[in-house]
Amino acid sequence: MTLAPKPGPDRPLTLNEVCEALIDQERISGEEGRELRNANLGSNTESHPLEMVAQAQLKDQLTGRLLDLEALTQWLAEWAGMEYVQIDPLKVDVPAVAGVMSYAYANRHGILAVSVGKQEIRVATAQPFQKDWIANLEHVNRTDITPVIANPASIRRFLVEFYQLANSVSKAGGEDASQHVQNFEQLLDLGEGKADANDQHVVSIVDWLLHYAFEQRASDIHIEPRREISQVRFRIDGVLHTVYEFPANVGIAVLSRLKILGRLNVAEKRRPQDGRIKTRKPDESEVELRIATMPTAFGEKMVLRIFDPEVLLKPFEQMGFSREDRQRWERITDNPYGIILVTGPTGSGKTTTLYSTLRQMASDDVNICTIEDPIEMVEPSFNQMQVQHGIDLTFAHGVRALMRQDPDIIMIGEIRDKETAEMAVQAALTGHLVLSTLHTNDAPSAITRLLELGLPSYLIRATLIGVMAQRLARTLCEDCKESTRLDEEAWRDLTRPWKAPLPEKTCRPVGCLNCRNTGYLGRTGAYEIMPVEGALKDQITEDCNVAEIRREAYRQGMMSLRLSGAQKVAAGVTTVEEVMRITPESQR
Repeated sequence: MTLAPKPGPDRPLTLNEVCEALIDQERISGEEGRELRNANLGSNTESHPLEMVAQAQLKDQLTGRLLDLEALTQWLAEWAGMEYVQIDPLKVDVPAVAGVMSYAYANRHGILAVSVGKQEIRVATAQPFQKDWIANLEHVNRTDITPVIANPASIRRFLVEFYQLANSVSKAGGEDASQHVQNFEQLLDLGEGKADANDQHVVSIVDWLLHYAFEQRASDIHIEPRREISQVRFRIDGVLHTVYEFPANVGIAVLSRLKILGRLNVAEKRRPQDGRIKTRKPDESEVELRIATMPTAFGEKMVLRIFDPEVLLKPFEQMGFSREDRQRWERITDNPYGIILVTGPTGSGKTTTLYSTLRQMASDDVNICTIEDPIEMVEPSFNQMQVQHGIDLTFAHGVRALMRQDPDIIMIGEIRDKETAEMAVQAALTGHLVLSTLHTNDAPSAITRLLELGLPSYLIRATLIGVMAQRLARTLCEDCKESTRLDEEAWRDLTRPWKAPLPEKTCRPVGCLNCRNTGYLGRTGAYEIMPVEGALKDQITEDCNVAEIRREAYRQGMMSLRLSGAQKVAAGVTTVEEVMRITPESQR
């Protein structure tokens, strides 16, 4: 294989040069190269030569893989002897990047700074042989400039997004941005440098923030005030990522804008508030956001939880239920009356499980009523009521009202106190199926938690028909995961005290474009399902021991959260480290 000669310096690549190099390196055939050139002959398009090649959907003759734009960009980096980078907006300091050069200069040369350090600035380009801009930038910034290769489409897209965002933040902040800090440490000059929540620049920032969160598959948006800035973080697949840092007064304006959209009291900053926003994603699908604010030492903090119907209403298989899990869960939910509990910490997928289960049960001959705090997602097939503490509409009062609505199935958002637990029991005793959530570490602990709330053991025996504990583990990215052998000691730690056979092979994370080099994409559930029946029901007494209940549940076939996760490790769905991170230690 011969190496194609590189073009001369300081001029852009042409389609002919790219085709010749691909042919010389035996990545495409001569015939394919000729067809490419003929197809684009006389074209006035401003597309990059790599984009023209990518449109042809050719296969790499060396690897057999599709020569898409990302693969061609990696090939260009190898040909030019330069580093390839994938622009990850979550890792880019947008204000610093926008300060390296003007938008006009960046746009003229098709370049974009991607990292700014004290000793070096790395600038992405898709024209590796055009370097006349390097000396100018080194002179202006008084530091070394290192060019790197990036996807030309990504450079164009983020060039616009980053500079528009930086411009909006700058215009919204004005000259006094550093002076307006609303916190417990500084109480002077609080009226200076305020940004208007309805200012067009603030509107643009909020629109960008929401669209960006949808694109990145975020489940939560955190806007957190600090001493001189407001920090924005996204939770993606259960892990928080810092996205942006606004000047303090811009952060306050962004919060005010979101409070207006969520119909909250903008003037009230001393009390926590709850609200909701219903909007559309770029693909026109509807999505709901739940807003919760909280006063902190440095000002008001806001968390927006994103409820995407596509995520909330999943089939059981997509939620990670094995065939045995689904059979056990359906056997519990097929009961005409009784209480079913789903337990786990915040963010473990309890809402998804309840909504998906109720959706499966919904039909024309069933009346499903819910009492929630707040309504997580409006679902037309349910009759939903929201807790309103201001008018003393609590969970317990809501259940009492729902029982007069001729329900078949009642869903209670959470059992938090004795009164709500007693109303759930009353509903179950009068012939209703009640589903609710509880905060416990595992399924057997739900029984002792109900006893702690003050329910008599005989009522728990009479009404409780099943408990499911769950956790969410990140799943390995299907595009880049690699087969590997499991470490025997790690497997033994994971499946202790059981002696599960060591799988021959499993998979490990690698990292690619689709998963932002994390190796993980999406999440799946680990489930501990405990039907309350037979000898286990007899063990529910006033002085019962949770360890004995757990042992009896295992004897009846319950699988612990760790073992459920271990099954997914053996199937190559997730990793030992991920299951160990999210599940409590198994006890016998």
